[in-house]
Amino acid sequence: MRHRILFGALLAFAFTSARSVTAQHTHADMDTASHDSAFAAMQERGRVVMGVDQYTSTHHFDDLPNGGRIVLVRNVDDTAGAARILQHLRAIAAAFKAGDFTSPMLVHFKDVPGTPVMASKKALIDYSVRALDRGGELTIHTTDPDAVRAVHEFLAFQRTEHHAPH
Repeated sequence: MRHRILFGALLAFAFTSARSVTAQHTHADMDTASHDSAFAAMQERGRVVMGVDQYTSTHHFDDLPNGGRIVLVRNVDDTAGAARILQHLRAIAAAFKAGDFTSPMLVHFKDVPGTPVMASKKALIDYSVRALDRGGELTIHTTDPDAVRAVHEFLAFQRTEHHAPH
């Protein structure tokens, strides 16, 4: 139910954002403006889904030999923000374990590479969350080679989309 409400709100936001971007820019600057506007819209959807300002938080998406790691931390001391990050990471760990990848699709507004295989191999993938100063870490572990490749595809997409350090 929560995902349906979020999805509806994000659809309305995306439609409104797309109309305002078109109205604000000439044809000559549309390519740059579209990219900047698309990133800003993704950041806003991320704020809604994750509960923290994406511009004042740092993501890391690291490939590991048996899966990967997602680190999300606030850039400043923010106890409430760090708590929201942990809540979000725990929620997506549970959703991913169940084969539900709705959250990343809502943030990115498109199919996310790797998630179909991760969903089909959900029984072979473990997720664990631990608290960090200013945020948290989600570790993804599997010994299945196809699942490892899918996790790495998922993380590479996330790195690119979030402009995260490698």
